[in-house]
Amino acid sequence: MKKTLQNITKFYYYIYSATILTTGLGYMINLSRTGSFDPADPINITLSSLVIIYLLASIPFTLGYFYKMTKKWSLIEDDIIKFQKYENGAKLRLLIIGIGLISSIIVFFILRSNISLIYCAGISAIALLFCKPSESKMISDLDLAEEEE
Repeated sequence: MKKTLQNITKFYYYIYSATILTTGLGYMINLSRTGSFDPADPINITLSSLVIIYLLASIPFTLGYFYKMTKKWSLIEDDIIKFQKYENGAKLRLLIIGIGLISSIIVFFILRSNISLIYCAGISAIALLFCKPSESKMISDLDLAEEEE
């Protein structure tokens, strides 16, 4: 269980590290750029709309699906398989939400004018906080407290 939790935690911090790196690179690239895109341009509207739709669909779906799957995984008798499935599911959940976070930052720096993408990045970052791995959350998700008694 400890190794599973360590692997998920590493992956969690990798996503935040990639977010910080993306933000820094985007800022540095935009320092040298002059001008900005027209916010009314259909390509800009489409691009920002795709990110917003992705976030609106992926965050609730991912959180709900992971919750549903943890109920199935908690019924597995073999602890090795149970922890492996939990680790894979948790990493997938983090990846899907992390893609939304990083893509909203990238699109924000490409468009340089759409403030709603900053809100999208904030919403994704908060969703990632809900996914922060901990031992108590893992015990609760997999109903491990009953097995220890």
